[in-house]
Amino acid sequence: MKPLRLLAIIEAYSMTGPAKNLIEFATIARDFDVDTGIATFVRGEESNAFIEIARKSGITVHILHERGLGDKGVIRDLAKLVASERPDIIQTHAVKSHFLARLAELPKYAPWIAFHHGYTWPTMRARAYNQLDRWSLRAAARVLTVNLPFREELAAKGVARERIEIVHNAIRSDWGAMAAGSSEDLRTALGIAPGRNVILSVGRLSREKNHLSLLRAFHQLPSNLNSQLLVVGEGPERGRIERQIQRLGLAGQVTLTGHQRSAESYYRIANLAVLSSRTEGSPNALLEAMAAGVPVVATNVGGIPEIVTHDESALLVPPGDIGKMASAMEKLLTDASSAQKFVARGRVLVMERHAPAARAKRLAEVYRSVAGVSE
Repeated sequence: MKPLRLLAIIEAYSMTGPAKNLIEFATIARDFDVDTGIATFVRGEESNAFIEIARKSGITVHILHERGLGDKGVIRDLAKLVASERPDIIQTHAVKSHFLARLAELPKYAPWIAFHHGYTWPTMRARAYNQLDRWSLRAAARVLTVNLPFREELAAKGVARERIEIVHNAIRSDWGAMAAGSSEDLRTALGIAPGRNVILSVGRLSREKNHLSLLRAFHQLPSNLNSQLLVVGEGPERGRIERQIQRLGLAGQVTLTGHQRSAESYYRIANLAVLSSRTEGSPNALLEAMAAGVPVVATNVGGIPEIVTHDESALLVPPGDIGKMASAMEKLLTDASSAQKFVARGRVLVMERHAPAARAKRLAEVYRSVAGVSE
């Protein structure tokens, strides 16, 4: 089979969901004769956590230096890199990479496939960028998104429906099994007393994740459940979350860990995982909980109902419904039979529908089809 050369363009400084998925794909896709290189942006520093992990995985990483916001030299450098590398497929991730790909006229060098992971809502500027992204995506040969609602949203904004495909995220079935350290040591380090129920929330501290609703639902739980809320992640909403903790009198009952390279060890001590988001794509946090054997309460938004089924593999609640979220959390902390049923079904779903090799194979087939590279 003729090898296919792929150049992925992404802005990543840490191991975000898209960054994890890209590195995992690049590693596995070698088995399908796809050779992946990565182009990424830096300001000042020559390296970061994402670059280090990509290079340790044997992936060639090209650095695009930015002198600041709006540096037009990046457009020129990106075009020069693509002209030099001559990939069979150009792949971009997120708003910035999509926009620069169109400005640099990269489709004249190779077919362009854009990954759409959904949008965050941190600032008015970011929302304006999101609108601009729809303009960028209209020029892509194919747009890969992560759920049905996102496809409909993009089609309504002018992206040709026939060029949009849905590809859910993937995870190893043994994810979490090799987490370093003991559960007891981690609980001690976090100040969580033995016997306390741990409710885990993993994700960026941004508005669409709706941590404020989660805190209110947690506040409604009966005190005899003896629960600790553990929030893993960092982001622009941290200040508001801290103020909400104080207002609700939850100091000592909620732990904010900040950013962590991996949440594997945290799932090991969790009795329950919760996703309280207003919007989601194909959330890695949901797949992580399923692979780690932790029962889930989640909002029925985005791709979540495409991954799990209510009362079969998780409990799903409307976004922002504090009472229903609190009731679902209480049920899974007190009904061991239901919790174990969801855990067992979740593990089956991970193995049958979300295997990384199957995802990599499908993507390789899409890339070859778009590039016109025969097997």
